Amino acid sequence: MARLMRPAAGWPLQEFAARVGVPLPAESEARLASWLDTLVVWNARMDLTAARSTDELLDLMLADALVLSEELAEGAVVVDVGTGAGAPGFALACLRPDLDLHLVDPHTKRISFLRVASSEARVENARLYLGSMEHIAHRLPPCDEATARATFAPEIWLDRARTLLQGAPRIWLFLAREAAPKGAVAASELHYNWPMTGAERSLVAIKPTH
Repeated sequence: MARLMRPAAGWPLQEFAARVGVPLPAESEARLASWLDTLVVWNARMDLTAARSTDELLDLMLADALVLSEELAEGAVVVDVGTGAGAPGFALACLRPDLDLHLVDPHTKRISFLRVASSEARVENARLYLGSMEHIAHRLPPCDEATARATFAPEIWLDRARTLLQGAPRIWLFLAREAAPKGAVAASELHYNWPMTGAERSLVAIKPTH
């Protein structure tokens, strides 16, 4: 288990967001800082993140959400499957209070952590669901956007999202070295690097099928 510490000078969130190229309002910064503070405390007693340093934690928790936050329409309904410690779904809730976030995870400890983090950060636009996607899909509202990061192989995620989620969501893939599944039609594709570690990333939106 990684022993993470809150930086003595506080989380460098404005600098981090500037390196991603996304503006960060003060109220969003405060929510993100509270979430990260809570994550550090909880991670000391249970394994919530694979990050081994502050740099890795910022990249892992925030970079993808910052990029995605610029792509979502006002008031969009977003489902994040396998949300873990909150990346990207809870980070999106902190960044975009106008969004309607529905965060799904099968692990009790992660949902318990996010309940506490929601309260501490005063995040009111994230609803939490404990269970697998198959078991809770009927409880989810029709969604506009669907994300899952490092939860399924890309082709499995596309199949499950198209099969189980209501509505005609735009399905997002977060890719490192993987390619988008064959036959998938990309509506958009963004390439970027995580600011602190330099990891290459791609964010691909797959067109809904009717």
